[in-house]
Amino acid sequence: QVHLVESGGGLVQPEGSLRLSCAASGRISGFDYMGWYRQAPGKQRELVATLSSGGHTNYADSVLGRFTISRDNAENTVYLQMSSLKPEDTAVYYCNVYDRVAGFVWGQGTQVSVSS
Repeated sequence: QVHLVESGGGLVQPEGSLRLSCAASGRISGFDYMGWYRQAPGKQRELVATLSSGGHTNYADSVLGRFTISRDNAENTVYLQMSSLKPEDTAVYYCNVYDRVAGFVWGQGTQVSVSS
């Protein structure tokens, strides 16, 4: 099994920054894809950013230019650097990966709250 643990969430003021981390452990065969999603209260889970094994990135229009996804292959960790945060970025952020044997795996989520 593959396990994901997110960290780095918290309360931040508008225009502030946070960096989320997602550390993978267990029987990792290789990640073809790593990504971040978020779910705000009363809303559906939505894609935030993805990063393929080939280095291709994809961002939601709402975060383009403010968020950056990256990975540390040696540490099996994916990051989400968030800048210029807005109240509408408030949500639970989930890490998601596709492992070549385990398939899609989700983390437990980390809360990000943006408020003055």
